[in-house]
Amino acid sequence: MSFYYIGIIFLANNWSTYLCLFLFTLLAVYLSSIKMGFFIRGVRPLIWLILFTVLLQVFFTRGGKVFWSWGPIVLSQYGLVNGVYIFMRFVLIIFMSTLLTLTTPPLSLADAIEAILKPLRVVRFPVYEVALMLSIALRFVPTLMDETEKIMNAQRARGVDFGEGNLFQQMRAVVPLLIPLFVSSFNRAEDLAIAMEARGYQGGEGRSKYRILTWHYRDTFVVLAFIALTGILIWLRA
Repeated sequence: MSFYYIGIIFLANNWSTYLCLFLFTLLAVYLSSIKMGFFIRGVRPLIWLILFTVLLQVFFTRGGKVFWSWGPIVLSQYGLVNGVYIFMRFVLIIFMSTLLTLTTPPLSLADAIEAILKPLRVVRFPVYEVALMLSIALRFVPTLMDETEKIMNAQRARGVDFGEGNLFQQMRAVVPLLIPLFVSSFNRAEDLAIAMEARGYQGGEGRSKYRILTWHYRDTFVVLAFIALTGILIWLRA
């Protein structure tokens, strides 16, 4: 449903529709019993990307009253409105994605995506391989974070300051961090592939599952809530 939510966000085109989406998202956050600080921290790593996208919308969107212009750069009424809409869209997507990752185990996510993609087996789409790659990627995220912390500590011991200088200097300081991280990731991937081949892994066809996905009444409630949200957004669209 998170993918569906990201899709219906693009139905919002005015203040009332975005207000409805924010209220729906805040209600979901409240029902999850997760502190708002986790969601705020989810926005922080992407704040520069969000601001860059917002500035592009603000200064390169024409329409409405023009407040300031300089060559191709224009600060207009439509630009400001679109910038605010883009910012809210990013925040809503990050909040819902954070809610998904904090409330759903990674293996359950992989099983769910495998179940969704199963009809594509008719066209010989590698469903089991995609689900396996996703589960492995999610499994090794904490490992990569630990590895990154170790490499950063080693670089700091050699005199590297990751928070010194302007933005470009800080980005340049990250390069010595990425190279050993990529080398370590490729070595770990090769070791994992050899281990899987040694155990005779041949894909998921015909294999039984320890975790069986079942439909609960809560799933029905969530589906009905999203259908109602979609109807309200269509009704509120200008």
